[in-house]
Amino acid sequence: MDQNELKKLVGEEAVKFIEDGMTVGLGTGSTVKFMVDALGERVKKEGLNIVGVPTSDRTAEQARSLGITVKSVDEVDHIDLTIDGADEISTDFQGIKGGGAAHLFEKIVATNSTKVMWIVDESKMVDQLGAFPLPLEVIPYGSQQVFNKLEKEGLHPEFRMTEDGQHVLTDSKNYVIDLHLGEIKNPHELADYLIKQVGIVEQGLFLDMVNTVIVGRQNGPEVLTARP
Repeated sequence: MDQNELKKLVGEEAVKFIEDGMTVGLGTGSTVKFMVDALGERVKKEGLNIVGVPTSDRTAEQARSLGITVKSVDEVDHIDLTIDGADEISTDFQGIKGGGAAHLFEKIVATNSTKVMWIVDESKMVDQLGAFPLPLEVIPYGSQQVFNKLEKEGLHPEFRMTEDGQHVLTDSKNYVIDLHLGEIKNPHELADYLIKQVGIVEQGLFLDMVNTVIVGRQNGPEVLTARP
């Protein structure tokens, strides 16, 4: 199976965990797109009554087009389960997210959820975080000063740019700076340092957060329990 087939597989497996009446956080990214498609099928065929809380404009648009009821995180009193992708997951179930520039909204939804599930193809499972660049969401004002400080700290920052040389903008119209670290030996320490820097709105380390991981493997989806 190719990568897309693995992503489709885990997306379809993930929606089996969604029950009638649930409020579900809907992540962002290529794997989640397959999951939302599968969820739309269940809503259509079974009359499944759920509320989706999307983490990006593009997920919201997709969900609405499939007949899924959509509400913002501020319009619900709880989220039962959030299903999202991840860019890297280490053996101790820490993660990097933000490849799709949605990590701020993703983290807000995840931290307001009773349970969090990540769905990935097997290429995202790593021994140690850091090969995937760590995304930061930063406000435009003073962003060059933030960049300079990160550079002095040896964190190898790079503004994320579009093909035509413009800054990539998040749904909040902020910039993204990616840190090319190679490896992250102390993710908790790094997360603590980054979030204290004025101008950084959120960083892409998702630590001690996920309950279940579904990994797409060649012989089928593997369900891993990270935390009860």
